[in-house]
Amino acid sequence: MKVIRWVLGRVILLLNCVFSPKSLTRNDEEQKKIDEAMRQLQLYQFDACPFCVKVRRAAKRLNLPLKTRDAKQSQWEQELINGGGKRKVPCLRIENKNGDIEWMYESDDIIRYLEQRFS
Repeated sequence: MKVIRWVLGRVILLLNCVFSPKSLTRNDEEQKKIDEAMRQLQLYQFDACPFCVKVRRAAKRLNLPLKTRDAKQSQWEQELINGGGKRKVPCLRIENKNGDIEWMYESDDIIRYLEQRFS
């Protein structure tokens, strides 16, 4: 089973690389504001997870410099478990202006959030 998952993961990464989406273009001032806002977001993910790839593709399409954290690394895994409550990816960590932190799971919810906030 692990071998099948590994092979499928590599196929997903290859297809993602070959068929990478085009990024949205913005003027410099708009992009600067978005880049600043994106500093408050981190995506906890696994490289070959199909749902994580889906979120990363949406971020690329929206031209969002989304910082990713590999949840297989112990420090990020522990941060995800302590903050979000479970080891599940993809998970978007959102730091609000008032300092509160929200943990959003589910790829469709994350994509919807990114589209509503940055489209």
